[in-house]
Amino acid sequence: MYTGKHARLRPLQPAFIMAGTGEAVTYRELEARSNRLAHLFRNRGLKRLDHYAIFMENNSRYLEACGAGERSGLYFTCVNSYLTASELAYIIGNSESRLLITSMARLDIAREALRDCPKVELCIVADGRNESERIVGLQEATSGLPGTPIADECIGTAMLYSSGTTGRPKGILRALPEQPPAQQLPLFDFLQKLWQYREGMIYLSPAPLYHSAPQAAVNLTIRMGGTAIIMESFDPERYLELIEKWGVTHSQLVPTMFSRMLKLPEAARKRHDLSSLEIAIHAAAPCPAAVKEDMIEWWGPIIHEYYGATEGLGFTACNSAEWSAHRGTVGKVMLGDLHILDENMRPCPAGVPGTVWFKTATPFEYFNDPNKTKEARSPDGSMSTVGDVGYVDGDGYLHLTDRATFMIISGGVNIYPQECENLLITHPKIADAAVFGVPNGDLGEEVKAVVQPMPGILPCPDLAEELILFCSQSLSRQKVPRSIDFEAELPRLPTGKLYKRLLRDRYWDDKTSRIV
Repeated sequence: MYTGKHARLRPLQPAFIMAGTGEAVTYRELEARSNRLAHLFRNRGLKRLDHYAIFMENNSRYLEACGAGERSGLYFTCVNSYLTASELAYIIGNSESRLLITSMARLDIAREALRDCPKVELCIVADGRNESERIVGLQEATSGLPGTPIADECIGTAMLYSSGTTGRPKGILRALPEQPPAQQLPLFDFLQKLWQYREGMIYLSPAPLYHSAPQAAVNLTIRMGGTAIIMESFDPERYLELIEKWGVTHSQLVPTMFSRMLKLPEAARKRHDLSSLEIAIHAAAPCPAAVKEDMIEWWGPIIHEYYGATEGLGFTACNSAEWSAHRGTVGKVMLGDLHILDENMRPCPAGVPGTVWFKTATPFEYFNDPNKTKEARSPDGSMSTVGDVGYVDGDGYLHLTDRATFMIISGGVNIYPQECENLLITHPKIADAAVFGVPNGDLGEEVKAVVQPMPGILPCPDLAEELILFCSQSLSRQKVPRSIDFEAELPRLPTGKLYKRLLRDRYWDDKTSRIV
């Protein structure tokens, strides 16, 4: 969120506007706020390549919390604002964050997490007041600090977390070049051109700012001198109202948002003038073909899709015309070198599914986890994968068909089932558990658990409710199963490996793709 240039060129233009309250923050004010916070970082001893974490809902102080790190050479970890205290504590500790920025709405969870984070020196509450030496209000903590840049400005970036195939989340670390923050990182140069960002654009952001896609989109909008409209949360009709109200030109969504807008009454869908929209991008989860066709018919050929992981292994993209000619594709390769390989690492012919591998477009490593980094790479170390399965058609367009990792994408949120499985088998009434995604017309997928009760325990609705409550006490709500089924015995191979596909396929047997 570097604002230096536009704070000079357009000081009184809103850099962003909060959709719910109408609060507008100008480029001049955002520049001063980010600088004051950067000075606080330096005063607290944070130096280039150090880490801090942000745990907040969408609010008017989020962007300066990121911008201060981007101009002081720091790695900042934006944490899912729905995590529990124990989940938050793990990420804070694993990221080696020395400082946490949170909000009054999340302070109780943050305070509980901090009990297990002795290395966090300071907790800054964006909309709070000083309450101790360790927990301070942002306004009071930065009052009196300069609104001008720190002397040793250098570019910083986000270090976001991805759960990988199993186990706990992992920080995705990219090397940071020593360059001024005004000089954009190469990946953002690429995205800026692909997404057709331009001076004077109005971007509508309907998604949580802790996610990588909104992070990049809002960042680029501000670097281009545009204005970002930040929704505190997504509401389908409100989204359409905002396009008309602000003359929105660009936006990025996830497929479940398309689905919810399409389910609005026809009068509500036709009520608002959407003619200002120039480009609508979607990603984060595959879009049902019927939903995408309906959206193109409604909005016209302005819908663009891309596929890529937070790890930045590679990147594919397509516009509306390309998608219509290759129904179901996620696009052609734009970054990286794509390979579809079988289980013996041999190339698959066109049209034959295999694991999706990329010769990495932007090098990364999992923070302080060389073993997980190695697991994500090919034996010779030249390629990486996140476990997706797909094929390339005769024209070179990638189609995804499955996930080798059994990752669940629900409403654009990545959910990895291992954590829930590990929790369920600790319940005294459960002998074994499998968790996977099943079709959900609104969210794409929802979390399903199939469990094997202990001998003598009878399956019943009351037990299912008991298990859902048990999970909700330890997991954030996205990870909790929406429903639980029972089996006398789960299908495990002689090696002990759970053959989950036999279970999951029952719920997908009428689908041509295992990705909704």
